[in-house]
Amino acid sequence: MRTRRLAARWLIPVQAPPIERGALLIGSDGRILAVGPDASIPRPIDTPAEKFDDAVILPGLINTHTHLELTGFEHRVPEREFTAWIRRLRELKATRSSAEYVEAARRGLASCFASGITTIADTGDSGAVIQALVEAGGSGIGYQEVFGPHPGQTEESLAGLQARVSELRPLATDRVNIGVSPHAPYTVSGQLFRAVSDWARSEQLPVAVHVAESPAESELLLQGAGPFAEAWSARGIPLPSPAGRTPIRWLAEHGALSEQTLCIHAVQLDGRDVGWLADSGAAVAHCPLSNRAHGHGEAPLEALLESGIRVGLGTDSVVSVGRLDLLAEARAAAGLVPSLDADDLIELCTLSGARALGLDSEAGSLLPGKWADCVVVRIRPHSGGTPAEQVLSSGPRDVLRTYVGGKEVYRSP
Repeated sequence: MRTRRLAARWLIPVQAPPIERGALLIGSDGRILAVGPDASIPRPIDTPAEKFDDAVILPGLINTHTHLELTGFEHRVPEREFTAWIRRLRELKATRSSAEYVEAARRGLASCFASGITTIADTGDSGAVIQALVEAGGSGIGYQEVFGPHPGQTEESLAGLQARVSELRPLATDRVNIGVSPHAPYTVSGQLFRAVSDWARSEQLPVAVHVAESPAESELLLQGAGPFAEAWSARGIPLPSPAGRTPIRWLAEHGALSEQTLCIHAVQLDGRDVGWLADSGAAVAHCPLSNRAHGHGEAPLEALLESGIRVGLGTDSVVSVGRLDLLAEARAAAGLVPSLDADDLIELCTLSGARALGLDSEAGSLLPGKWADCVVVRIRPHSGGTPAEQVLSSGPRDVLRTYVGGKEVYRSP
């Protein structure tokens, strides 16, 4: 890759104030060489340069939770009740071949690039997203899912996960990491949670868990009742014991909460749960539009942030929300914490997301030495508002360019 120079009406580094008529210089290794006012940035001879007069350059958006292998299933799961929705989605997934999963992941990744997303944290069981990321020179973590609600499945499930990770690990790059995902408390036994967590620690693998998402999940663990409990009993699966545990406490008691854990959704929380999360160092992937779409309620975002918990934004899958639009998630988050201004919200879907994934030394802001992951967003020159406010009011249609490691991965038609 050749050195590249980009300039725009505004540049938002995130870790520094916005720069009017800013520019950045990208090295041949894909990292930022210099960032600052346009007049101060070198213009090496024969270096390709682009200038965007009515646009903002900002760090690429970081999607801390999605399922790109489900691309193409949008609007195909009409069930409203959550357990029925899950059953229908499982039936749909069974109709796809491995090749179809890979193609779906490629389309999903292209959609992310087109909306300014440059790093993804994806959970799935096909391995397709990791392949798509590596092919495209992308950035992110592919969490390999594992299931097994019956304690008797623990050894078999763990062995299957270990074998799958061994197959996928050779694909990993300096920008694409492999993780594991014991799916959720309603699909994974306490014994399997502990076994996977212990193994992940020994292998230094990041972990992602769907947790405290729905009232039905809480009902299963607190009371041994509700639709998940009924489904377990019908299949001869022993109910979680002892009862009376919140989902977060359940994870903590089974060794599944640590600095390497990404807690997805984290809606059904009380004050003690927030304390468990803060003490463990775990991060949260906050998915406000998906939470609303499924009627799960609103996560206590303000309490999470005030407790110093690392929080990033996630879109979840197209099955839940349709179009993957991280700025729309930021606008939804604004309604939960009115004190967050536009700059805070831009940080929430860039640097904060990088922190949640443990990638903030490499991505999430525009600083020399970091990867040149950035997005160019069209703004209206006379619309008023700060650069962050103008970006926040935009959408995928306003994305002009997306770069990952200085490589152009999307150009608007």
